[in-house]
Amino acid sequence: MQSANNVMVLYTGGTIGMQASANGLAPASGFEARMREQLADVTVPTWRFREMSPLIDSANMNPAYWQQLRTAVVEAVDDGCDAVLILHGTDTLAYSAAALAFQLLGLPAPVVFTGSMLPAGVPDSDAWENVTGALQALGEGLAAGVHLYFHGALMAPTRCAKIRSFGRNPFAALQRSSRAAKADQIPEALNYRQPKALANIGVLPLVPGIAAAQLDALIASGIQALILECYGSGTGPSDNPAFLASLKHAQDKGVVVVAITQCHEGGVELDVYEAGSRLRDVGVLSGGGMTREAAFGKLNALLGAGLASTQVRRLVELDLGTEQPAT
Repeated sequence: MQSANNVMVLYTGGTIGMQASANGLAPASGFEARMREQLADVTVPTWRFREMSPLIDSANMNPAYWQQLRTAVVEAVDDGCDAVLILHGTDTLAYSAAALAFQLLGLPAPVVFTGSMLPAGVPDSDAWENVTGALQALGEGLAAGVHLYFHGALMAPTRCAKIRSFGRNPFAALQRSSRAAKADQIPEALNYRQPKALANIGVLPLVPGIAAAQLDALIASGIQALILECYGSGTGPSDNPAFLASLKHAQDKGVVVVAITQCHEGGVELDVYEAGSRLRDVGVLSGGGMTREAAFGKLNALLGAGLASTQVRRLVELDLGTEQPAT
């Protein structure tokens, strides 16, 4: 953990820099000048500024933009920056932070994501307290890797989520189990310097009475992986032969199916109940304590790295060094 002295600020848009338009609040350029004026008399590390293009509402975030961010972070570190601060809209901030945690494996510098629930400059905005707090946290020293900062709290991006659409504390660290064994070796293809291809990943939350046809439609859409949001410790409709047959069909087609829990706390243990072990029997893998955001980001990195299906299936159940529980 080293104190940051030269921070690159990457501005993606989001509420923090939005201004009024004819159709409501929209991302706006010019945030660097506002930031320099606001922080003129505040003790923070030296920082530079880069405006990403296009500026977006984070509801429009996508994996292709994550690759732009990965490239921008690597370029900043190669150019002498010892830390990066990413300003991002809150709606998909947890997704992006989790995704970059896997896209930047091995990066020798800390990266912090923050944003705000109200635009900078409006009454009671949380923008400047979050920007200042994140920069000061970097100045005090953070471990290399990706962090999420909001309202005075640092969170592990693979163990948190946005749980509120209002107030100053939209994010919470989730008490997810962390029993995955650590990977003994990380493939070179996952190193932060290696570009990643785009992956096609589906998400299916289980609900009572879910039909196999819904699962079949996702599989037929050409997905490479499926995140199955199960009940409790990883259970599903084990008395539905058609549903189980569809899952087996997914495995036969090479689709990687990973079970995560719908619960806020705990994780998946497929062998506890028969309703979970039957999922394992048809090829479903355990996502352990991964959140939806973490599972989505991890699968994007594993598949985007071009790893063989057997490697993806093995590594998705292992801790790649990013899946520590929140502290």
